[in-house]
Amino acid sequence: MANRRFRIYNFSADIIILTVSFLFMIWLKPAGMKSYIPSHLPVFIILAIFWVVVSMINGKIGRGQIVNIRSLFYRVLSSNIIAVSVAALLMYSLREVSYSRTVVLGTALTATILELVAGTLWIAFGKAVVQVAEPAVLSEREMVARSHPVNEKGIIADPSLEARLQEGCSQACAKALASMVSMAETSRLAVVSTTESFNIRSLAEGDYTCIINLKVMNAIKRIDEFLDSANIRLTGDGVYICVVETLEQRSRRLKKKLTPWLYYFLLPGDFLFWRVMPRLRLTRGLWQFFTGGANPHLSRAEILGRLCRAGFTIRQEMFTGNLLCIKAERKTEPLPANESGYGVIIALPRIGWNGQVFNVYKLRTMHPYSEFIQDYVYDLHDLQKGGKLKHDFRITSWGRFCRRIWLDELPMIVNFFKGDMKIVGVRPLSAQYYGLYSEELRNRRIKYKPGLIPPYYADIPGDIDAIQRSEIKYLDSWDHNPIKTDIRYFLKSIYNIVFRRVRSN
Repeated sequence: MANRRFRIYNFSADIIILTVSFLFMIWLKPAGMKSYIPSHLPVFIILAIFWVVVSMINGKIGRGQIVNIRSLFYRVLSSNIIAVSVAALLMYSLREVSYSRTVVLGTALTATILELVAGTLWIAFGKAVVQVAEPAVLSEREMVARSHPVNEKGIIADPSLEARLQEGCSQACAKALASMVSMAETSRLAVVSTTESFNIRSLAEGDYTCIINLKVMNAIKRIDEFLDSANIRLTGDGVYICVVETLEQRSRRLKKKLTPWLYYFLLPGDFLFWRVMPRLRLTRGLWQFFTGGANPHLSRAEILGRLCRAGFTIRQEMFTGNLLCIKAERKTEPLPANESGYGVIIALPRIGWNGQVFNVYKLRTMHPYSEFIQDYVYDLHDLQKGGKLKHDFRITSWGRFCRRIWLDELPMIVNFFKGDMKIVGVRPLSAQYYGLYSEELRNRRIKYKPGLIPPYYADIPGDIDAIQRSEIKYLDSWDHNPIKTDIRYFLKSIYNIVFRRVRSN
C-alpha cells in the first residue's frame, strides 16, 4: 500500500513538473498561451505519455532505484532522453512537423532541470525513504573464486615445472599455472611463449597431452586461428592452458595507474578505438593497420567463448595478479568462426512452431562469442529467480541498461511481421533452455506459435518449475478461448511491466 501511494505521489509530481514546464515555454513565446495551447496540446499529450511510461519502466517513478544523487541523475537523464527521442520519432513518422521544436525541447529540458533540482533537495533533506539497493553484481574475481576454489582439483604443483615456467613469466604466474597441471597431463608437455600460429603448427599433430602458452592472449593477432592450431596438436582429451588480461582487470590496472579525471577523460576514446572499431566492418581494417591486430580488449566471456568455439571445455579458472589463468580441455573439433564482426543486431536460433528452428532478432547485449558458453554459465551458477541465468557475466554494462528498458527486444517486431511469432505466447527457447523443460511440455509447446510477450510477465513465476506451470496454465486457457486468453494475458502483463516493474533481466 505504501509503495503504491509513493508511486502515485511520484507520478503526480512528474506530470505537474512537465505541465508547468510546458506552460512556461509557451508563455515565453510572443504569440502567448491562447495561440500555442490548442496547437501544441496533442504534442504535449504524446510527450507526456512516453514521459510517464519510460519513467516507470526505467525506474524513475517508483521505489527502489533512486537512492542517491548518482542514481537520480542516471534515472532522470536516461528516462527523459529516451522519452523525447521516441516522441520526436513518432511525430516525424506521422509527418507532424508544424509544432515548435523550441517549445517541445524546451519543455523537456526545463522539466529535466526541475526534476533534478527537486530530486536533489528531496534526497538532501532525507524526506525520501531510503530504498534497498539492487544486489551488487559480483566482480570477476568473486565469481571465479566461488566457482573455481583454488584447491578444488587437489593438484600439487611440480616444483621442476614451476621453475621451468618462471623462465618465461613471473613467479606468481608460474605457481598458478603449475598448480593447474596434473602429473598425467605432463607426460607429453609443450611450454611455449608465442603469439604466432606458425610456432604452434610446428608441433606434431595429436601428440601433446598439455600445451601451456605463457604469452597473454591479448597479444595474439588471429586468436581463432591460433586456438584451432592448438586444438589439432593435442591428444583426444589434452589440455590447453593460457593467460589473458580481461577487460575488467585492464580497467582496474588503468584506474590504479591514472588519476581519476584522466581515466574518465580517456575512457570514451579508449572504448571507441579498442572495442568498437575492431567489431565494425567499416573500421576493422583501419584498426588493424594501426595496431597490427594485436592487444585487443578481451572480456572474460569472449575469451572463454573463443576457447569453447575452438572445441575446448573450460575446466578451471584462476586469477594471479591482473591475469586470468584458464585451463581448457579438448573435447571436439573446432566450430566455424563467426566472421560477421558481431554487429549490433543478432539472430538467435530458437525453437518455434512445429519444432522448427527460426532466428529471433535482438539487439546485441552480450560480449562476442557469448553464445558458445551458455552451458558453461548454467553449470557454474544455475538459474536465478525468474528463470534467467544467475551471475550472467556475458552481458555488457550497456546491455543491462538496454534490457531494463526492453530496447533489446525491439528487433523482434520483425519476427512478428514475418509470422514467426504472435503478440502473446510461450517464449521461444534456445536448445539449451528447451532441454530443461519436461518432455511432456516440450512436445506440447511446439504446437503453438511463440509470442513476444510470454506468460511470465503475467504470472511472475520464481523458478523453472513455476515457469513451466505458468505456461501450462496459459496453454490450457488458450485452448479453451484463444482471443480472450491473449487479451487477458496482454493486459495483465502490461500492468505488471508498467506498475510493478517486472523485469526479465
